[in-house]
Amino acid sequence: MEATKSCLPSPFPSISSQQSLFSWRRNGGLRVTRAKLSEPNARRANLSAKKKERILVPSYSKIGRGNMVFHISEFLNHPSGIEAVLNTRALHSIESLDCNLYRCVLPQIQLLNFEVAPVLDLQVTSTKEDCTVEMLSCKFEGSELMENQNDRFAASMRNHITWATIDSESFLDVDVKLNITLEVSSC
Repeated sequence: MEATKSCLPSPFPSISSQQSLFSWRRNGGLRVTRAKLSEPNARRANLSAKKKERILVPSYSKIGRGNMVFHISEFLNHPSGIEAVLNTRALHSIESLDCNLYRCVLPQIQLLNFEVAPVLDLQVTSTKEDCTVEMLSCKFEGSELMENQNDRFAASMRNHITWATIDSESFLDVDVKLNITLEVSSC
């Protein structure tokens, strides 16, 4: 996996895959904006999924700066938090394109006797109130035939994460939405 450039030094320790707050299925924030599919009058299949979930956040009081308790917004503004949200251990590679923009290559998958690796450009925007991960682009890398399919689909995905404390317990509220449009070939 390629090293990630960091915009800020992280006072937080690296997170193991067992401690990661989100699995790849839970994170998201993916959005592809394609103006046109290859054929304007082609039949299309529209697929969508969404999931809302509330996750209890464990409290760690002895991390980094003495005995201070860190707020989740502080964590998500540092490279270790970004790594947790993007679940970088599940990726084939990740490259920082800018302070909040990442190119993520997923492991290759077998698709109808072809190998393909999805490549996602993700933008992570974290504030004191929330964190949003959106996909800015998505394409397939692999054989020429598979790469030609990039013009035959469109996708959008957004993961919006907020946090709250109720009765001294901290929670993350995760809202993920995925939409995919595929051109249906009628041979």
